[in-house]
Amino acid sequence: MKNRWAIRGFLGCLVLLAGLLPAFAGDSFYGKVIEVRSADVVILDYGKGQYIVRIIGVDVPKEGPVARQAREFVAKLVLGKNARMRLEGRNKNGEMASRLFTDDPETGIKEVGVELVKAGLARRQTNYDYKYGELSKAEEEARKAGRGLWAQTQRN
Repeated sequence: MKNRWAIRGFLGCLVLLAGLLPAFAGDSFYGKVIEVRSADVVILDYGKGQYIVRIIGVDVPKEGPVARQAREFVAKLVLGKNARMRLEGRNKNGEMASRLFTDDPETGIKEVGVELVKAGLARRQTNYDYKYGELSKAEEEARKAGRGLWAQTQRN
């Protein structure tokens, strides 16, 4: 009888401890995007709190018309909608460096970083790509089509 209570107590402590542990790379969190600070930084509310999420793998212009278009593009994809982030790590500012996915029944699941690059509104970070080369393929597609950042190079 005493052993059963001890085991239950131990398991209860483990469950409590697991809830207090920080997020690790590979963890996924679901929530609603409540703010788009820039094309590569959003705020995800997961119910018990909020995460500052930096979309990993993309370089977005910080100023100018493409920067505004990119921010509007991301806002249209995720603002006020459910999304899932897959944590890759934290950066030096404490932001969650993550892959961000839409969770919209109408448009389906899309990866925001890949969609940004495919639209020509961001570049793939140098020496960075996902497992199957999604960012490289998206950037090549945008270049060939002359979209966004690549529009100028197509005209010359």
